[in-house]
Amino acid sequence: NRVMVLGLRAWFWMFSIMEVECVHEGCQSETLRQMVGSVPENQCLTVVFKGSRKSLDLLCQSQEEAQCWARGIRTLLHVKIHHMAHQCFLDSVTWIHAYMSRADRNRDDKMSYDEVQILLQMINIDLNDQYARSLFQKCDQSGDGRLDHGEIEVFCRELLRRPELDIIFIRYSANGCVLSAVDLRDFLKDQGEDASLVHAQSLILTYELNEWAQKNSFMTPNGFTMYMLSKENCVFNPEHARVYQDMAHPLSHYFISSSHNTYLTKDQLTGNSSTEPYIRALKHGCRCVELDCWDGDKGEPVIYHGHTLTSKVPFVEVIETINEYAFKSSPYPLILSLENHCSLEQQKVMARHLHSILGDKFLTKPLEGLDSHNLPSPEALKGKVLVKGKKERLEECSSSSSDLSSSDEETSRIEGKPRRKEDKKAGVSKITPELSDLVVYTCSVPFKSFEQAAKSPATNMSSFSESDALRHIKDSGVYFVRHNSHHLSRIYPSGQRLHSSNYNPQEMWNAGCQIVALNFQTPGEQMDLNQGRFLQNGECGYILKPAFLCQPDSTFNPENVGGGPGHRPVMLTVRVISAQQLPKPEWDKPSSIVDPQVWVEIHGAPIDNNKKKTHYVENNGFNPRWDCTFNFTVHVPDLALVRFLVEDHDYTSRNDFLGQFTLPFPSVRTGYRHVRLLKMDGSSLSPASLFIHIKLIRENSVVTAFSHGIIN
Repeated sequence: NRVMVLGLRAWFWMFSIMEVECVHEGCQSETLRQMVGSVPENQCLTVVFKGSRKSLDLLCQSQEEAQCWARGIRTLLHVKIHHMAHQCFLDSVTWIHAYMSRADRNRDDKMSYDEVQILLQMINIDLNDQYARSLFQKCDQSGDGRLDHGEIEVFCRELLRRPELDIIFIRYSANGCVLSAVDLRDFLKDQGEDASLVHAQSLILTYELNEWAQKNSFMTPNGFTMYMLSKENCVFNPEHARVYQDMAHPLSHYFISSSHNTYLTKDQLTGNSSTEPYIRALKHGCRCVELDCWDGDKGEPVIYHGHTLTSKVPFVEVIETINEYAFKSSPYPLILSLENHCSLEQQKVMARHLHSILGDKFLTKPLEGLDSHNLPSPEALKGKVLVKGKKERLEECSSSSSDLSSSDEETSRIEGKPRRKEDKKAGVSKITPELSDLVVYTCSVPFKSFEQAAKSPATNMSSFSESDALRHIKDSGVYFVRHNSHHLSRIYPSGQRLHSSNYNPQEMWNAGCQIVALNFQTPGEQMDLNQGRFLQNGECGYILKPAFLCQPDSTFNPENVGGGPGHRPVMLTVRVISAQQLPKPEWDKPSSIVDPQVWVEIHGAPIDNNKKKTHYVENNGFNPRWDCTFNFTVHVPDLALVRFLVEDHDYTSRNDFLGQFTLPFPSVRTGYRHVRLLKMDGSSLSPASLFIHIKLIRENSVVTAFSHGIIN
């Protein structure tokens, strides 16, 4: 990271405010911490970005200037631009205008035909030269061979025309010119949503910009386009964007968004440790974060990946960050998974910091009126931070006194962490009472058998490596499901994943495992699935498991091949119509144009795993059209995820990722919908989108709507 000195050097650093996660004042970043003492701390600030983009460290000329920058960025962050009704349309216009300014090589605010050709290349469209020239001449009303501002606007509107939307508009319009409120109501009925006249009129008032049409309750083609592009018409059910599930079940009845090695920014051998990944994880609804704690200098514990070249971050700074961000995105309980490798002295320091920093947020004793051997609900634990760790006397947590021999060596094996020989001599397997007493409902114990675990308190929980979990799923799947109906299970990646790659979380969710921990810093299909799983229920980090995964006598087999609990077949028909304003891969040559193709994937029970792809469209990332229809039978819909993946087809090498979107099957909406694509790191790729049509058929009847996430 470089430190930008504002006011002293002419740095030009452009970024969208929508890319910013937060801003920190003082020396809080990895780079600035190393400069403490050599730079005035009150003149420093750090801009933390979403996704994997590196933070921007800034050194201002004065404290006042630093405060001004921080205040200004925070003010912009609080402007709820994404709530504007017309934001998707505005994104499209802004997107094209940004490229227009880059294509205007002579900076005269006009565009020659050669500059238009550059623009078309930039926005990923290989227009027929004859058509491009005729469109240019049509817009060049002055006839001077250059498009001025007004003519550019006309050119822009022509480029943004959506013939596929025009066809739908004409189909429902009684006169072919406008949609009346009654026409729009008929369209909404076929979409499977509120088809009242009142709702139709409210949409006209919201999205129609023509005053005459709005006054007379008509919707023009432009208004219809704006509505179809709006967040209100996306494929994800907006009712699921709030907390709509029952939050009063025991913790074991929920999937819990969980991070592994949360402190790492990259790989687990040489990557940096930082507080920033905690911010990103917590702001995205993560409810279980990991802290690998080791003895540090001057009596202060540190967090890093032990016995590696990863950098260290002070334990106290991580807890301060957690205190600030724990409940900004979700009010439900946060679990701190403590991997404790500290001496007794520094364990006491850890306990002291947890108490003093977290204060009333910290759960230190069982809730009143609740059996301490049973798990409380997320609702009962609202606003509370829990510690997952070992107890000083394991006989209190386990029915077997043999667990008293559990050593740090076994904990290291269980958690997949390295261990030094000198650890044995130091006696770090012992837990100081101050730290042990902080473990209330999440007591870590070694797993020995499902039979023994069934006799132990529900507050006992075990961790499983991905390989152990998969073995249990294969050999004892039904018993694993039953175990997870009343005990929490944490799954963690294999220690062989040195580059912080991830396993497939869906296999673990199929068995009812709650804390399926992934490396949030590593983008890819596995994190797409995780983001999709926790997209519903207000992105609060807790998703109520299907009922057949919560019953202690369940007969559901996670290797399900048909029949049994949860088997409710639904026919899903997806018509992939078109895409809009797809990006180019960052490493592509400026002159290249993408050849996009779309994958539609189902991830769920083994019987449901399936994927199908469209053909590719040559040389058009701006408005490619496929009109491909796919049929899927989804046998266990309550577990399934639907993933849309757009790639740049390549004959000679692996296809390049362009964008994706993943959502739970119960959150899919029927009808004509837009799919707002995301980048590889999970952040918005607006205005890039897919245009699709969805139909659901169950027992020979068309299902046109979902009621609270349950198919009727």
